[in-house]
Amino acid sequence: MQKAIFYHAGCPVCVNAEKMVLDYLDDSKVDLEIVHFEENPSRINEAEEAGVKSVPALVLNGQTYHINYGASMEDVKKD
Repeated sequence: MQKAIFYHAGCPVCVNAEKMVLDYLDDSKVDLEIVHFEENPSRINEAEEAGVKSVPALVLNGQTYHINYGASMEDVKKD
């Protein structure tokens, strides 16, 4: 099973992208974890180490995919 982590900051762009990701990823093939930075600010460094430059972003098998543009990681760290 593939591992995926969806990182977001709770903004409207992120919330919409989360709904889309949940609708399209097959949970029988992908183990999806959702990380909301307002709830888990300690995970910001982990996301940056994975290559996340802005949110929403999906890290799938070590590959980072930026989805639309909600906020930069610098903006996320300010909150």
